[in-house]
Amino acid sequence: MRQSKALGKRQQINKEQVYFMTGLEFPHISPIMFSIGGLPVRWYSMAYLAGIVAAWLWLLRDVRKYRLNFNKAAVEDVVFYVTLGIIIGGRVGYALFYGGETFWKQPWHILEIWQGGMSFHGGAVGAVAGLWYAARKHQLDFWQLTDLAALYAPIGIFLGRLANFVNDELWGRVSDVPWAVRFPSGGYLPRHPSQLYEAFCEGLLMLIVLNLLWRLVPVVRMRKGTVSALFVILYACFRITLENFRQPDAQLGFYFGFATMGQLLSLPLLLFGFYLLYRRFRPEK
Repeated sequence: MRQSKALGKRQQINKEQVYFMTGLEFPHISPIMFSIGGLPVRWYSMAYLAGIVAAWLWLLRDVRKYRLNFNKAAVEDVVFYVTLGIIIGGRVGYALFYGGETFWKQPWHILEIWQGGMSFHGGAVGAVAGLWYAARKHQLDFWQLTDLAALYAPIGIFLGRLANFVNDELWGRVSDVPWAVRFPSGGYLPRHPSQLYEAFCEGLLMLIVLNLLWRLVPVVRMRKGTVSALFVILYACFRITLENFRQPDAQLGFYFGFATMGQLLSLPLLLFGFYLLYRRFRPEK
């Protein structure tokens, strides 16, 4: 019995040693991009800012190209309210879904945006609320606004996931794939670089697919709300799939023994996306 226990212990040690010998070394990029007067500017913050600015410029370009009914004041208001909605919704969503007991015991921490912690699902709800308010204020078509936002949102998702990688956070599960990365905060065990998977699928791939459909398939552009539905469906499918490579949040773990919080939140999103797509293409009575 003692010999078998000792053998099992040696096998466990050998397995850990093999793990340490495999995988790619983390690039050790500083999470601080630069400092202004001693105030650190982080890659994560700049990713959000760059995504918003890029979406703003893209919106202005499409307004001119497709002669959309937006004036400069309306565009500026859309960007402002969506940005406000993303920040508020993202933080509140993170506190509700991922924050555990910390935010309930010390709710003022929700204001500490610089500490990080944003929920996509909460940010999406906040962004939609901002779009709704801007559409009502300027008497714009709400679904046309959500379609435009869906075209540009993947830019911010792409940059945000890259920032997650730089910050050494939200890494994947332990793996022996050749491209596994040894994250310092992940115990230097080789893990799936799930942030890069999400950056490619939820960001770059969705950006290309949605914009190609918008520009090359007239019915997608003419039936307002179609791009929004496709965005929701694609994001939910990618998120549910890629969560299988991502390490669950330590404070939450698995639900029902196999599902993560990200998957549970994305399932109703997926159903809503299909419902919205059905509403866009259901036969006229």
